[in-house]
Amino acid sequence: MIGVVFLMVVYFGINQLILNAYAKTRKNFSKGKMNLLYLYHLVFFGIYLWYAYNNPSDSHHYYDYLSFHIGDWFSTFGTDTKFINFLSYPFYHMGFSYEMLMLTFAWLGYIGFIYTYLFFRDNIPLNVTVFKNIDLLSLLLFLPNMHFWTASLGKGAPIFLGLMMFAYAVVKPKKRLFLLVLAGLIIFYIRPHVFFFVAVGMALGYLSGNENVSFGKKMFIFGATIVILVLSQDKILAVVNLQGSENVIEDFQDFSESRSEDLSASGSGVDMSSYPLPFKLFTFWFRPLFIDAPNILGIFTSFENLIYLLLFFKILKKDFIRFLKKSPSYVKMSFIIFLLTSFAMTFIMSNLGIIMRQKSMVMYFLFFIIYYYLAQKKYTRIMRIRRIKLLKERKSKEKELVSA
Repeated sequence: MIGVVFLMVVYFGINQLILNAYAKTRKNFSKGKMNLLYLYHLVFFGIYLWYAYNNPSDSHHYYDYLSFHIGDWFSTFGTDTKFINFLSYPFYHMGFSYEMLMLTFAWLGYIGFIYTYLFFRDNIPLNVTVFKNIDLLSLLLFLPNMHFWTASLGKGAPIFLGLMMFAYAVVKPKKRLFLLVLAGLIIFYIRPHVFFFVAVGMALGYLSGNENVSFGKKMFIFGATIVILVLSQDKILAVVNLQGSENVIEDFQDFSESRSEDLSASGSGVDMSSYPLPFKLFTFWFRPLFIDAPNILGIFTSFENLIYLLLFFKILKKDFIRFLKKSPSYVKMSFIIFLLTSFAMTFIMSNLGIIMRQKSMVMYFLFFIIYYYLAQKKYTRIMRIRRIKLLKERKSKEKELVSA
C-alpha cells in the first residue's frame, strides 16, 4: 500500500499544477473546493476497492488480462475493452500493482470532475441554491454514485473524463481544439455508440443555437459530422454486431430484445420490454427507488435517485420549452446528447445494476440543463428587481425636482 499512498501524493501534486493553471484565468474558480473533491473521490476509491475485493468486478479481469498478455503495447489497441487494456498496459509494465492501477483510473475520474466544474462554472457564473439553502453546484459535484462508478479500473472513469472534457472544450472549439480532439478519441475508442450521440448532439446543438453563425460554418459543421460518422460507422455498429447488417433498424430491434432478455434474467433484472417509452426513460433515469433496490448499494443509490427526481421536477414548467428554444448551443447540445443516449440505453438496459453504472455517463448533461434553467430564472428575477428599483429611484428624483 506504500505505492498507493505515494501515488496519491504524486497525483495531488499534478492536481495543483492543473488547478493553478485554470485558477489564473478565472476569478470564480475554487481550488479549495476542488482539492476537497479530490479527497472525497479518494474515499470512494477506497470504498470501491473494498467492494471489488468482496464482489465480482471487471477491474480484476482487466488486470488479469495484462498479466497473461504476451504481445507489445500496440497489440492491445482497439475499441471498447481493448482500449482500457491499451491505457493500462504502460502502467502495468512500470510495476503498478492492482491497487495502484485502480487509483490511477480513479484519478482519471477525478480529472473528469475538474472539467465538470469548469463546464458548469464557465458557462453559469451565478450561484444557484436548491432545497432552501443548498448550493446546487456543490451538490452535483459531490453526488456519491457519480464518484463510486468513476473510481476504479474500467471504462467508467475514462469515458466520464472524455465526456466532460468534450463538454468543456466544445464551447470554445478553436481555443480548445486539442482537448476537443482528445476527448472525442477517448469517447470513440471506449464507447463508439456514445461518440455517435455526442457527434450528433454537437452538430444539432451548434446548428440550432441562438448564436450568430454563418450559413457556411453551419454547413461545414454538418458536413464534417456526416463524414466523421460515415468513417466510423463500422466501429459504431460493431458495438451491437450490426456492422454487416442490411437492415439496421430491424436487426437492432432483434438485438435489443435479446440483450434485454439476457440482462433481465440476472438477479437485479427488470423486464422493461413491455414498458411504454416514458416509463422506460423513468427507469433509466431514476430507478432504483427504494422498493426495487437490488441490494445495499441500490438502497444508497435510491437516495441519490430521489435527488435526481426532485431536481427534474424543477424543469417541468410551462416556460421550459421556451427557455430551451432560446438557449445557447451548448445547452441544446447537452439536451440532445442526454435524450439520444437515454433513448438508446432504454432498449438494451434491463438490469438495475448496469443502469446505475451506465447512466453516470449522461446525467451531468441533464444537471447542466437544470442548472442553466434555474440560473436563467434567477438572473431574470434579479434584473426585474433592478428595473423596479431604478424606476422607483427615478420617480423619487422627479418628485424632488417638482417639489423644489
